[in-house]
Amino acid sequence: MALFDLRLQDIHNQLTSKELSVNELVDESYKRIAQTDESIKAFLTLNEDGARAAAAELDKLLQEDGERGLLFGLPAGIKDNIVTEGLLTTCASQFLSNYDPIYDAAVVKKLKAAQSITIGKLNMDEFAMGGSNENSSFFPTRNPWNTDYVPGGSSGGSAASVAAGQVYFSLGSDTGGSIRQPAAYCGIVGLKPTYGLVSRFGLVAFASSLDQIGPLTKNVEDSAYVLQAIAGYDPMDSTSANVEIPDYLSSLTGDVKGLRIGVPKEYLGQGIDPKVKESVLAALKQFESLGATWEEVSLPHTEYAVATYYLLASSEASSNLARFDGVRYGVRTDNPDNLIDLYRKSRSQGFGDEVKRRIMLGTYALSSGYYDAYYLKAQKVRTLIKQDFDNVFENYDLIIGPTAPTTAFRIGEQVGDPLTMYLNDICTIPVSLAGVPAISVPCGFADGMPVGLQIIGKAFDERTVLRAAHAFEQHTDHHKQRPQL
Repeated sequence: MALFDLRLQDIHNQLTSKELSVNELVDESYKRIAQTDESIKAFLTLNEDGARAAAAELDKLLQEDGERGLLFGLPAGIKDNIVTEGLLTTCASQFLSNYDPIYDAAVVKKLKAAQSITIGKLNMDEFAMGGSNENSSFFPTRNPWNTDYVPGGSSGGSAASVAAGQVYFSLGSDTGGSIRQPAAYCGIVGLKPTYGLVSRFGLVAFASSLDQIGPLTKNVEDSAYVLQAIAGYDPMDSTSANVEIPDYLSSLTGDVKGLRIGVPKEYLGQGIDPKVKESVLAALKQFESLGATWEEVSLPHTEYAVATYYLLASSEASSNLARFDGVRYGVRTDNPDNLIDLYRKSRSQGFGDEVKRRIMLGTYALSSGYYDAYYLKAQKVRTLIKQDFDNVFENYDLIIGPTAPTTAFRIGEQVGDPLTMYLNDICTIPVSLAGVPAISVPCGFADGMPVGLQIIGKAFDERTVLRAAHAFEQHTDHHKQRPQL
């Protein structure tokens, strides 16, 4: 068994008994990166000097039997749109290729407080805009299960690094499915918390009313550990929810007797790969055998979710990305004729095609004469989508369906067809619009590629989501499968 396949508790026990050192964990991470990243391309920037210095400090604490944090000594990867002091944060964009932040994001501070170690920054779709990781302006990341296939996006580097055993866990960001979809494609666990549960301070904004940071891990228990470390109110984030943080680990009882599950007919209808549907139905039978019940339900406004999401997310992106002008930070064009020319050339050279596409769409939707027809109407439909979830949750504890309509596709297969690419998020986007929590867990394979099961809960009820996911995981072996690199 590889070192990073051990349960977190087992690693803690070995560290405590001095059978293992933090430096050995860090060694394992960089050794694995050296062996595999030439083919996977998960990392944009490595933090080897900083990681080894941090490991040395933690090993001193071990020798002195000092206090140990929740994630003590665990090597972690950070998606490259989460700012890290003294470590490049590029958002996989040429515009920020030289951006060296002077502060840490709130979640990075929390990881340091929990005593994990940042191994490096992970590749992504530029400014988190994409579903395949092919929109990185540096290079595409590849799926560890088959390097001819995409790992999903935008947190493709975060998912691939965990699946390949390069880090123990990683952080990603989810705007319309960007944690859950790559987790499904790479056969790992990806959790999108309730909007507002985890601080967005220090997350480079794409769509502020949708963005949420969450963990990508090899199993559900590790997901609960990481969420415990990063959740909580932050006065630096105006959208942070001031709610009590429960003990997520205590919810992992393995018991789902009496849980009522709703299965949206829209999530198993047209466009869903038959083999994906088969895996999801098999998972529902597993829940039945554990004492849960399920019934078909309807989320009738699902058909409008993709259009609604791309209008709202692009509008917010148009506003958020206006700050990238070549003046304050980031790359600046050479020899502009005047200020307007500086803006135009810096943005033309700095942004990739997908980012430009979304800025243009958002600017159009917000423009005079079109605001009411597009943006305002999309906000009203978003309310209807949220009400669909509220109505189902009046009678059910959870909603379950596939994470993505298909398994991972080949690199280059859809990059020229943005609309088809957008439709890959049909199962995840409604959840983001409603702001509720959801987790993707492995539930099978189709043609050799992993299938993800999406478990959706009520707002701030991560405990039930984690409990159901953990119970399912305890009675299946899908999460134990590893790609042969």
